[in-house]
Amino acid sequence: MDFADIKSKSVKELQNLLATWREDLRALRFKAHGRELKQVNKIGELKTQIAQSIAILAEKIKAK
Repeated sequence: MDFADIKSKSVKELQNLLATWREDLRALRFKAHGRELKQVNKIGELKTQIAQSIAILAEKIKAK
């Protein structure tokens, strides 16, 4: 999901996405630690998405 898609989400949708992405990140970290994950770059991409959504969420909450 790119930045424009994340920015167009509502606050509730962003909170749900954030929770889902955090669970996914947790699962990826366990897989990477167990050497089951072949595409380690997925962790970085997911962390970027999480950071972007947190920034947008904070901006939207502040705007209210």
